[in-house]
Amino acid sequence: MAVAVVVVVVAAGAAATAATAGFGFGVGRHGGDRNSGTGGLSPATAQVTRQTLVDSQTKDGSLGYGATESASAKLGGTITALAATGATVKRGQALYRVDNTPVVLLYGSLPAYRSLQTGVEGTDVKQFEQNLKALGYSGFTVDDEYGASTAATVKQWQEDLGLPETGTVELGRIVYAAGPVRVDSQKAAVGDAVQPGTAVLTYTGTARVITVELDVDEQRLAKKGATVTVTLPNGKTVAGKIAKTQTVIDTGGSGNGGNGSNEPETKIEAIVTVNDAKALNGLDQAAVDVGFTASQRENVLTVPVAALLALAEGGYGVQVVEGTTTRIVSVQTGLFANGRVEVSGDGLAEGMTVGAPS
Repeated sequence: MAVAVVVVVVAAGAAATAATAGFGFGVGRHGGDRNSGTGGLSPATAQVTRQTLVDSQTKDGSLGYGATESASAKLGGTITALAATGATVKRGQALYRVDNTPVVLLYGSLPAYRSLQTGVEGTDVKQFEQNLKALGYSGFTVDDEYGASTAATVKQWQEDLGLPETGTVELGRIVYAAGPVRVDSQKAAVGDAVQPGTAVLTYTGTARVITVELDVDEQRLAKKGATVTVTLPNGKTVAGKIAKTQTVIDTGGSGNGGNGSNEPETKIEAIVTVNDAKALNGLDQAAVDVGFTASQRENVLTVPVAALLALAEGGYGVQVVEGTTTRIVSVQTGLFANGRVEVSGDGLAEGMTVGAPS
């Protein structure tokens, strides 16, 4: 029985467990027989090989300290001191001083948005009390209630900072960050008058990380915890892993993402850390290459993507060439990578010759 086939065109760089293919030109019902045939010899052939198939890509990455955050004044006055650019500021230390009083860094995810005083309740109270405890203060219970015992402890904290001992934490006295910060740049100068909303400085985290922007259709590469290979400017290769992924909007315009327009474009941002931080010594900022591996299949049969035929009755096959005769063998497709595709099926074996039209 003759089997109708059409040549299938699949992008060589695709990676999937099942092909989504666009059909090219048809070869009618002369494509061969499941058992045997003499017509339809392909102008080019290739071998069925057994190998490890890896879906991997190398992308441009940027070594730095991660995202930059801005610290804006919430207290009005005169800037009398600023942490130096490049300096590390830890919990309880001053980022800057207004009217010679410190604006203090504490750790937390919730921004300070109100004054804290006796009778106030909420998550922000608990976050602040956790910081007091971490700084070594005691005599209060860490909870979401700002009681008399918390106020008494705050007076001790204020005395240590050289602040008026009011027991109330005014809005603007605290800046919250996820952890220690590195001052990236100063946006104000000593002597400048500031008011609420004035940018004072910017900061980053203290750990060097690599940021990679991926297109949405490359999301398979960005699996949190996956291992990667980082190639440094000196050619040295170090192992790393994906620490975080997030969706971002690229507003760079001018078709930067390949869409040829100034419209914002959705990207996948992968944050990569290296296993050996010492390998980055001497590199604060640099362009690096990051090798991602989305998936890997070991010891599988593969053929060139061009060898796939779309069968009229559905599914895929390959044209097995045996001398001057051919036959069609139905196959199941697996991983696509580097121009080859994983195949399996009855009657398919390593070393067979298959048609592979260009």
